[in-house]
Amino acid sequence: MKNNKTLLKKSLPVALTGLILTASVALMSNSGITEGTNSVQKITEANLKVDTVARGLTMPWATAFLPNGDLLVTERVGKLRLVKNGVLDPQEITGLPAILYKGQGGLLDVALHPDYASNGWIYISYSSPKAAGEEGDDGGANTALLRAKLKDHALTDIQYLFKAIPNVRANVHFGGRIVFDKKGYVFLSLGERGQKENSQNLSKDQGKVVRLHEDGKIPTDNPFVKTAGARPEIWTYGHRNPQGMTIHPTTGVIWEHEHGPQGGDELNIVERGKNYGWPVITFGIDYDNSIISKDTAKVGMEQPVTYWKPSIAPCGMTFITSDKFKEWKGDLIVGSLKFAYLQHLVVKGNKVVSREIMFEKLGRVRDVRQGPDGNIYVVLENSGKIVRISPKA
Repeated sequence: MKNNKTLLKKSLPVALTGLILTASVALMSNSGITEGTNSVQKITEANLKVDTVARGLTMPWATAFLPNGDLLVTERVGKLRLVKNGVLDPQEITGLPAILYKGQGGLLDVALHPDYASNGWIYISYSSPKAAGEEGDDGGANTALLRAKLKDHALTDIQYLFKAIPNVRANVHFGGRIVFDKKGYVFLSLGERGQKENSQNLSKDQGKVVRLHEDGKIPTDNPFVKTAGARPEIWTYGHRNPQGMTIHPTTGVIWEHEHGPQGGDELNIVERGKNYGWPVITFGIDYDNSIISKDTAKVGMEQPVTYWKPSIAPCGMTFITSDKFKEWKGDLIVGSLKFAYLQHLVVKGNKVVSREIMFEKLGRVRDVRQGPDGNIYVVLENSGKIVRISPKA
C-alpha cells in the first residue's frame, strides 16, 4: 500500500503536467497562435502592400467603384473624373452644377445608390453658391446633394435633392459625407460652417446629419417634423464638421466621425434625434488656446464612442468585412489628414477597445473605402493618388 501511495505521489505531478501541456496546446490552437500551417497570421504593415491605382488627380476627395471596374473620383477643385485600368481619363465628366471651390468647399462626396446596377443613380455632394431667393449671406454657400446618371462622359437626368440653409460666407466645415441605410433612406452630414452656436439651433441645417428619402423628399417620421421652427430634414444635431460616415455591416447603424478644434475629434454612433453636444460639451479647446466649454458631458447630450486628443483630423472611414483581412473583420479603418496615416480601431459591440497607427507618412487621407475586391482603397489629397492596400501574396 505504501508503495502504491509513493507511486501515486510521483506520478500525479507528471500527469498534471501532461494535462496542463495538453490544455495549453488546445488553448493556443483555439486562439490561432499555434505554430505551423494552421496559425492565423497577425495583420501588420510587414505583410501588407501599398500599390498606386491612380495618380495625377487634383485634390481628390472621394471615390466610388463602378460595376465595370472603373473608379469615379471627385476632385475638390470641382471636377468629376474617371479612372480606367489605373489610368486617369483625361476627359472630364460634364454636367456638374455651379460649385464654390474655396477653402474647404468644392466637389465633395460621391456614392452609388445601393441598387445602382438597376437604377444607375449616382449621388454627389458639393458646396453650392447662393442662388437668387435663397436664405443667407450674399457670396455665401452651403452643402448640397444631387443625383444623376452617367452616360459616356456626361451626367444626365440630374435631380437636385437638397441644400442646407442658410448660405454662409465662411469657407470651412462643409461636412458632405453620404450614406445609405438598409431601409431606403439617404443621410448627409453637414458641418456647422464655422458658426458653432448654430449646431444647437434646430432652425438651421448647420452641424447636423439630415435624413431624406432617396428622391430627396423629407420622411414624415423624422424626429423634428412636428417641432415648431425646426428643420424637418434633421436627424441628429450638435456636430462640428463630420468628415467620415459609414454604416455598420451587420447592425445597420450609422457611425460618424467629426473634427474637433484642438483636440476633441469624435467618433459617434448616429441615432435618431440625438444631440452630440457641440459646442456645449467638447474635449477640445479653441485654436487660440481659449476654453470653448469647461464641460465634457451634460445630461441630454451624447458621449462619443471614442475621441482623439490631440486631434488627428479624421477623414474617411470604412468597416472591414473582407476575408482578405479576417483578423480585422468588424473593425474600422480611419484616415488622418493631419498626421497622414491610417488608424486601425478594434471594435467590440459599440466600443473601440484599441487603436493602432499604420502606414505613417502615407499622405493626407481624404477617403477610405473597402473595394468590391475586398482590398482597402485610400484617397490621398496632397499627392493626388488613390492607393490600394492588400495582403502580400
